[in-house]
Amino acid sequence: MSQTAKQLKRVKLYSGARKTARATASIYPGTGRIRINGIPLELWQPEAARLHIMAPVMIVGDLRSKFDIDVSVSGGGFMGQADAVAMAISRAYVDQVKSSEIRNMLNAYNKYLLSGDPRQTEPKKFGGPGPRRRRQKSYR
Repeated sequence: MSQTAKQLKRVKLYSGARKTARATASIYPGTGRIRINGIPLELWQPEAARLHIMAPVMIVGDLRSKFDIDVSVSGGGFMGQADAVAMAISRAYVDQVKSSEIRNMLNAYNKYLLSGDPRQTEPKKFGGPGPRRRRQKSYR
């Protein structure tokens, strides 16, 4: 049995979502490589999104070098995608280690890394350009 076939047996999938962005992370034993849509995390742009994604990786510390993570993400904007990817990576690390210490550290940093952020955009209503604003009337 080849090395890749052994790795494929132990692959687990974890999901993350933010607004309309959806991310799925697959984690398997490796050397610490993280790829998002085939692009290494270190090359992901823009930098603000990359730093947001790096947060759970930095929190877990040396645990990163034990696992490879491949993430596929679609939908939403770049920060929504970054939130979804960070959530999927956090969930993957917590489930693989099964340590309450890692879970507590991630929750202390940002409570939405594991549970998700339920806020959504409000739909547009009639009579105006957005969900709340209305056209002004002038009686003079």
